[in-house]
Amino acid sequence: MAKYSPGVTPLTPKIALLAAATLAWTSPALAQDGTIPPDQAAAPAAAELDVSGDSLTIGAGAVYLPDYEGSNDYRLLPAPGAIGSYKGFAFQVAGNRLSVDLIPDRSPSGIDFQAGPIAVLNMNRSSIKNIDDARIRALGEVDTAIELGGYVGIGKTGVITSPYDRISASISYRKDVNGAHDSGILQPSITYLTPLSRQAAVGLFASAEKVERGYARTYFSVSPTQALASGLPTYNARGGWKNWSVGALGTVALTGDLLHGFKLIGGGTYSRLINDFGDSPVTRIAGKRGQWLGVLGLAYTF
Repeated sequence: MAKYSPGVTPLTPKIALLAAATLAWTSPALAQDGTIPPDQAAAPAAAELDVSGDSLTIGAGAVYLPDYEGSNDYRLLPAPGAIGSYKGFAFQVAGNRLSVDLIPDRSPSGIDFQAGPIAVLNMNRSSIKNIDDARIRALGEVDTAIELGGYVGIGKTGVITSPYDRISASISYRKDVNGAHDSGILQPSITYLTPLSRQAAVGLFASAEKVERGYARTYFSVSPTQALASGLPTYNARGGWKNWSVGALGTVALTGDLLHGFKLIGGGTYSRLINDFGDSPVTRIAGKRGQWLGVLGLAYTF
């Protein structure tokens, strides 16, 4: 159990920011053209922010992730991010995602309610030139989806290991508004974070996604025309629970402590496609149900 001396500034605010940025980078969603659509991390990223003071953390890293959702081919891509809080309002910009916590209150009991908007550019299979599998390229490109929505959540500080560890749960919903898949995505998430010292912190997180029929049809169905072009069998995917994900993250101070200066951040995620999404030829024949994602980066907290 971590111990802290009286009068030491609580580590939670800045560590939560770092954890949120790492969660964004370790999203098991997939990238096209160097942009990471955060299918798994939109809600917990904002939910992890502690809004007790102004802060800004910026960083950049390298992420190793599948070519597309359901792929068994991987690539290495850059992954920038920035996250912070101003006058009690928490915000995050992580590549192609923006989220804001519009409830700055924190009760003396350590309970924090969160709610706010999220916006995502989902670029899954929007560029087929970077996909190794010729069968998936033959399915054709998918327009970039602009997914807008919001989330609600609740967090509690001081739960297990120290007065500064934190657990939070949230649920988000976002919907494509430009006709790419023209459907919604529901995502419950839970995250646990604990500081080990002023120099290190670790966290665990889990989430799942339920998607509507349009998403299933766009990314996991195979039409007769696509079957003829790709050699994959025809398939009509239905909406429902798409995947579950679990992961871990860590951050270590390189200069000073976690409250300021440079730090190393890293993490990994395992995600598994289920139901029609795991049975789709896009996954079962051309790809793989289980997928890994890893990230390593450098961040600076002001």
